[in-house]
Amino acid sequence: MTSTETKTKTCHNCAHWKALETETGECRRHAPQTIVFEIDDKTSIESRFPTTNEHDWCGDFERK
Repeated sequence: MTSTETKTKTCHNCAHWKALETETGECRRHAPQTIVFEIDDKTSIESRFPTTNEHDWCGDFERK
C-alpha cells in the first residue's frame, strides 16, 4: 500500500463513520460496545460506538 492509499483509507472517507465534531466521529461498523464504569460507588452501564479521529484507519474500510 502506498502512502497516498493510506491517507485516503481513513475514517473520514469510510462509509461506516459518522462525524460528531471537528476531526472526531463514531465508527458504526459494528454494534455499540458496552461500557461499565463506577463513579462515587454507583455503577453505570452504557453502550457506545467507538470514537475515532478522522485520520484513523482500520482494516474494515469501505469507501463512502
